[in-house]
Amino acid sequence: FSLSSLSTSAIIPKANVSLSIPSSQLVENLCNGKVIQIRRFCLKALSTPEVIAAMDTTQLGTLIMKLGAANAKETLNVYNEIIKKPGSPQDLKALNYPQATNYDVAVIGSEIANCEKELINAKVQAPRLLTGNRFMKYYVSMGYEITSTRELENQNEY
Repeated sequence: FSLSSLSTSAIIPKANVSLSIPSSQLVENLCNGKVIQIRRFCLKALSTPEVIAAMDTTQLGTLIMKLGAANAKETLNVYNEIIKKPGSPQDLKALNYPQATNYDVAVIGSEIANCEKELINAKVQAPRLLTGNRFMKYYVSMGYEITSTRELENQNEY
């Protein structure tokens, strides 16, 4: 799929940021990490002035979690819009899959994949929901990468 074809409102709420803003070395290092699935998404999502100004991995990690939380909230809003509209029982069953409504659990990559699988298998037409879930997987990988980086930094301090 193409990142340019996806809505960025869930990635960077209320911010129009182009990729022309240079990223910081912290962001470059993170987006080159082993678990980062799509480097271009990572660079784009982390191209806000606030993120670029992050001075250390703790600040960067905090900002990643805020962006991920904003994405989860936006995706949950899409989910809530969908369930308010009349639909088939099959659609509602897929949308009421427990992990689809529980973002405390669904931030775990495999659970997000299970949610996506249920929606696709039920042929639920919810591209914004699927996109939000996909983006959440990317934020999870960025969170994992920054956490791993912090663990290594802490080991080196002792």
